[in-house]
Formats: sequence, structure tokens, C-alpha cells
Amino acid sequence: MGAEWIRPVDHAPETVRPAGEADLLVATCLAAASAGEISAYFDLGVAYSTGSHGAPVDLIEAHKWFNLAAVAGYEDAAQCRADVADEMTAREIAEAQRRAREWLAAGARHAA
Repeated sequence: MGAEWIRPVDHAPETVRPAGEADLLVATCLAAASAGEISAYFDLGVAYSTGSHGAPVDLIEAHKWFNLAAVAGYEDAAQCRADVADEMTAREIAEAQRRAREWLAAGARHAA
């Protein structure tokens, strides 16, 4: 894996940031996730489940990122995934799982 992922300090959804800065935080998390930083997967799950870092609340995306973190061995991710799933329909969970598989397949193609 790449350099150690450093989390943005503030996880509070009520923190107001300028739009560009909030977008940059999500973009930074996405870039770290693309580089295989497992904690970035978890941080994206937190962002999408709470609306922090400028991300909209999107339980499908949150479940996807928590799922990816759990599969990669991030300790708290499975419980967070279960908590999010409690608020989702079966169809939404299936969509989240499909997106997680797509992410993994895209990574495998890039690694080849």
C-alpha cells in the first residue's frame, strides 16, 4: 500500500466548510481509497452515513464503503455496515453490494 492515510480531523456532520474544501476532503478520501488505503474506505463510509466531509447522506454508498473496509479487515467496519443496513431496504443493500463488487473488479483490472 501507499503512504499512511491521514484522516481529516473533523468527522462532525454539523461542521460547515466551504463547498470546495468539503469536496476536496471527499476527493482526498476517494484518492486514498483508490490507492488501497483501508482506513479511507471506512472514512468514506462514515462520511456517507453521516453527511460529514461534504458528502451527502447516502446509505447505499455508506454500506458499500463499510463493506469494502470490512472485507479488507478493518475492525469496526462490519458493525457499522450492519448499523447502516438496519435502515436500508433489501434492494438498497443489493445495490450497495453490487457497487462494492464493481469497485473490487475495477481495482483488479487496474492491478493486472
